[in-house]
Order: sequence, then structure tokens, then C-alpha cells
Amino acid sequence: MMEINMTPLIDVMLVLLTLLIITLPIQTHAVKLDMPSTTPSHSDLRPIVVNLSVDFDGTILWNGSAVDWATLQSYFADAAQADPQPEIHLNPNKLAKYDTVAKVLASAQRLGVKKIGFAGLDQYMQ
Repeated sequence: MMEINMTPLIDVMLVLLTLLIITLPIQTHAVKLDMPSTTPSHSDLRPIVVNLSVDFDGTILWNGSAVDWATLQSYFADAAQADPQPEIHLNPNKLAKYDTVAKVLASAQRLGVKKIGFAGLDQYMQ
């Protein structure tokens, strides 16, 4: 009486079982994220925009008016406390010293101003 050799069948089944056990945990990994709510805000309020300029001689202009360092600090503190924060568009002159611009940016960051960006960068593209 002839019987089927079961050894190759068992070997194949063990290999398939091993592969299944190895690949299953990879498929079930999940990254938990706290996603923001998807409710769109239909606010018609335009953000307040402040034009902050640093001139070539170190003069700082807040919406076109020259301000001293103490006044600038108080403006930054007020802007940080406002809800919503105004957008501050920093426009340094091409010849302005890097040190002055860096001090303005550091002061804004230290006082909690979040919405600050560079404007007028087209003067540097020439």
C-alpha cells in the first residue's frame, strides 16, 4: 500500500505560517494622531497687517511711523496678546544691517509674536 509523503506538504505549510506570523504585525501598526477638527471657519474678518520696516540707518518703522526700541517692544507685547494676532510683514532695506534685523526678529519671538514674515524680497533678486 502506497502512502503520500507528507513531509514536503508540512514544510510548505510551516513556511507559509511563519510568513503569515511575520507579516501580520506590520499591517496592524497604526500611528495615533490628534487631527484638527474639519469645521471650516467662515470668518469674514481680514487679519490686521502691520508693515514693519528696518531702514538702512537702523531706523525702525511701524506702519510708516518711526519708533524707538522701547515703543517697538510694547507694540510686540500688545501684538502677542491680541486675539487674533496681527500679521507682521517685515521689510528690511537692502542695506540694513543684519544685526538690527536679527534683534527685531529675536525680540518679536521672545515676546510671543507668532505671525511674522518677510515682505519686499523682490529688492534682493536684482
